[in-house]
Amino acid sequence: MTGDLFAQSLVLGILLGGLYALLAAGLTLYFGVMRVVMIAHSAFLILAAYLAWYFHETSGLDPLLSLVITVPLFFVVGYGMQRFLVSRLRPISLTTMSVLLTFAVALTIEGLLGFVWSGTQRRVQLDYSSASIELGGVSIAVVKLIAFALAAISLGALYLILRKTSFGRALRATTQHPEAARLVGIDTDRVAGLGFGLGLATAAIGGTALALDYTIYPSLHWHWIGPLMAIIVVGGLGSIPGAAIAALLLGVAASLLQVPLGTTWAQTVFYLALFVTLMIRPQGFFGGRLAQRF
Repeated sequence: MTGDLFAQSLVLGILLGGLYALLAAGLTLYFGVMRVVMIAHSAFLILAAYLAWYFHETSGLDPLLSLVITVPLFFVVGYGMQRFLVSRLRPISLTTMSVLLTFAVALTIEGLLGFVWSGTQRRVQLDYSSASIELGGVSIAVVKLIAFALAAISLGALYLILRKTSFGRALRATTQHPEAARLVGIDTDRVAGLGFGLGLATAAIGGTALALDYTIYPSLHWHWIGPLMAIIVVGGLGSIPGAAIAALLLGVAASLLQVPLGTTWAQTVFYLALFVTLMIRPQGFFGGRLAQRF
């Protein structure tokens, strides 16, 4: 591999890793707060991508403006989903039953997308879709740069919410010890609902970022759920900084391996990392104290 090709792959991997981190942030929130395996998260990503595409098709405006609608919409849907579906599952079998419940939700979303917009592949066409900038001999696609900026802003905001607000402190207390949180007056059920809504709001942002750079179709979510699950396990269940670090490392690794192995085989780095993590450090490499509870 030449030096220029290595630099190009490295930059592409960092940008891709940032997007992976955004897409995985919601998943690690569900795990950390409620022990819920949210199989439907990637389906909501594709739903958000479709809404961004439809918003652009009908209004002619930039799909990023659809975030004004989809972020609060997904937050409300997430809150309602936790309060009226997930919270009704028995605590003793919550993790197992949440897989079945959210699997059904994912299939429902996929079916609705196919029913409303058919199985035809869709792609957002923008003036800057094929634009790129040259930096130090490296060509960077503008849409990937926007997606990375969107991920950095969203994850930074999420970190501040969790660290600097009373809601964030209540959410972390609920995550670390729900019984103790209830004893000090925290409404853990409400906090769990808001946490779930926050996780789904990140899906709205991630899906819009996907729509800028990827061709979308109803079953695309199955392509994403595996790598995203691998990221949150490697990063440590419930650890957003861990998920971000794992996403960057695996994104760079997959990008560098694309040159000698091709795109399909390069994706196996996610599953190899998942296998190694489960074998030698099942609580994850960058956090994951909560994994002991699962």
